[in-house]
Amino acid sequence: MVILESMVRKNIKNQYRRSFLGVLWTVLNPLLTMLVMAFVFSNIFGRQGISMDYPVYVLSGNIVFSFMRAATSNSLTCIVNNYDLLTKTRVPYAVFPISQTLSSVVNFGFSFIALIVVMLIRIPNGVTFHWTMFMTLAPWLPSIMMFTTGISFILCSVYVRFRDIKHIYSVFLTLWMYMTPIFYSLDVLKLDPVARQVMEINPMLHYLNYFRDIVCGTVPTWQAHAICYGAGAAALLVGWVIFRLSRKKFILYI
Repeated sequence: MVILESMVRKNIKNQYRRSFLGVLWTVLNPLLTMLVMAFVFSNIFGRQGISMDYPVYVLSGNIVFSFMRAATSNSLTCIVNNYDLLTKTRVPYAVFPISQTLSSVVNFGFSFIALIVVMLIRIPNGVTFHWTMFMTLAPWLPSIMMFTTGISFILCSVYVRFRDIKHIYSVFLTLWMYMTPIFYSLDVLKLDPVARQVMEINPMLHYLNYFRDIVCGTVPTWQAHAICYGAGAAALLVGWVIFRLSRKKFILYI
């Protein structure tokens, strides 16, 4: 636990080293991104099918997807980048991807502050606060942490032997982002039933919908809980198995 806490602190410090605004960027970045996306995409896609205040809708989707993207992208190279530490100390390998997920949780906390700021500004436009927002800590956050940690286990295991995965995953993240309704609603897309079912397979769609529900004051259904925790448990189980089977050969390929 001490090692894990130390690595999380190190990850946060390294992320904002030599930055004038430092951790404040964690709040400013989602705000600036929200302004750009709200301005551009509200005119392109329109706001049909979106009952939430549009800036809140965009920002809530953006901070959730950014949490997953940061955790998995940083975990991808964590084993290779810590080769010296792995060979000189007896540190559990799993600490590295898990620490990246926890670091992203800290950043998500600051991004959540940005969401609250926007909601306060948008109160004249009908935005209100609800007790359900406390459900962000539990049960929502643990479910998406399980999912991102599982994906992180897979990525860092594959990257040790297949370095091209870094470039492939970067492209895949771009596709994944546009396949996730961050700035649009599925209702505005003229999709046939098969295409819509394919879109709904996306786990991030369900994590976004869950988060937006609790921001709007709606308690998610038991089906939403089951999907989020089912996806999280499945990803974590598969990721852990792959990680366990691969870790004995990490040193050989690094």
